[in-house]
Amino acid sequence: MLSVLLIDDEPALLEVLKLFSERSRELSIHTAQSATEALKLLPEKTFDAIIVDYDMPELNGIEFLKILRAEGDTTPVIIFTGVGHERTAIEAINNGANFFLQKGEDPQAQFRELVTMVKTAVERTYTGKNLGTSKRIISDLINFSSDPSFAIDREGKVVAWNTSMEQLTDIKASDMIEKSDYIYAEPFFGTRKKMLVNLIFETNDEIKRQNYMIVSRVAKGPIIAVTKGLKKDGSDWTLWTKAMPMYDGQGNFIAAVGTVRDVTATFKDVVIRDETPDAAAHLAEVASPQTSHKAVGMFDKILGKTSSYYKEGVLLYMREKKYPEALAAFNKALEIDDKLPQVWNDRGLCYRDMGDNISALKSLLKAVELAPENPELLFNLGETLEMIGVLYMSNKYLESAIQTFKMVANQMPNNASVWNHIGICYKEMGQADESKFYFDRARDIHIWRKDTPIVPKRDEFL
Repeated sequence: MLSVLLIDDEPALLEVLKLFSERSRELSIHTAQSATEALKLLPEKTFDAIIVDYDMPELNGIEFLKILRAEGDTTPVIIFTGVGHERTAIEAINNGANFFLQKGEDPQAQFRELVTMVKTAVERTYTGKNLGTSKRIISDLINFSSDPSFAIDREGKVVAWNTSMEQLTDIKASDMIEKSDYIYAEPFFGTRKKMLVNLIFETNDEIKRQNYMIVSRVAKGPIIAVTKGLKKDGSDWTLWTKAMPMYDGQGNFIAAVGTVRDVTATFKDVVIRDETPDAAAHLAEVASPQTSHKAVGMFDKILGKTSSYYKEGVLLYMREKKYPEALAAFNKALEIDDKLPQVWNDRGLCYRDMGDNISALKSLLKAVELAPENPELLFNLGETLEMIGVLYMSNKYLESAIQTFKMVANQMPNNASVWNHIGICYKEMGQADESKFYFDRARDIHIWRKDTPIVPKRDEFL
């Protein structure tokens, strides 16, 4: 019978799993309700394996694992988690975990899986097998993610291709596993070429040379970038991509994990440009252009120059697509009077169409600050928050977008577009049931032919 230390802050779960172990007589389970308690116990008693919950107060499962490995303890560790996120799994493996298992609603089924994992981990430890290089553990990691994900080993061979990736590409895992020579790029680009997973150790300049726009890069962590691809039907699509290296317990690189998402609908025809790695930290700042002399401003306002500059900006932006010139005109209007919400709004949209989402958000926040009940301004702010949320995979911005769109929905309950955008945000956050409700609402409005779209004020000049 194998001895196992089970660490979890849920007493009920400890009791249930301990009861199963007594009945099965396969495992002898000793329990601890915190990582701190377990660390005090380990010098006194050895175990064949350790099962530790990821989400605990004081020290979580990963922090406990790091301490264990830093002390040279090679006891097999299984991370037991209720957090169904790819990042959690990668962090666990990269810090020397042998397996991870997501909590479910059936304790008996969970116990059977744990028994299998414990036996496998112990057997591999005793036979000297390096679990960090196991294709099975990499496959488990990818299948753990709800995002379309795949993995390649050090030789560039596909070792995992999850269900979400099958749905995105319409290619079964069985047709892709063990393939190499960049064949995995064909569903996204229509040709074989290097993807972000092949570029994780390259410089930013080299990644840009491969037509990726760098969004974020963390040392020994993921790279996030956006690029354009080609579908099987010949149409273009915009791809949000993430790539991350995986290491074994000794710090050796063993595989690269790639995630690809179709964000064409969110970014539409926007040209996405580079952002600085810490750009998201500054997104909520609100800036204003330089103001001119008060006296000059008063005369210009009287002479109607504010309206003239605004009209000029709208025409340059919407008809001629001369974005820098349009921004110059909007800025001249704001130098005369910086309390014009519509000018801030169109200035923000101009920045957004240029791909400068940070500056766009600054302007749109200022517009809403000046006219907090205006549905057009709120809607444009919501769209921008949604775009940034998708780009950075940030639930914080997606939640902000939802709240903003709901303010519009309160004023315009028959605006189908706003209900659809709320559905998209919930979908991006992985809340399928919530998203379905809002998508259905948008569909019903179209069926009833009651859609009341927002008419932009700038249309008066067009």
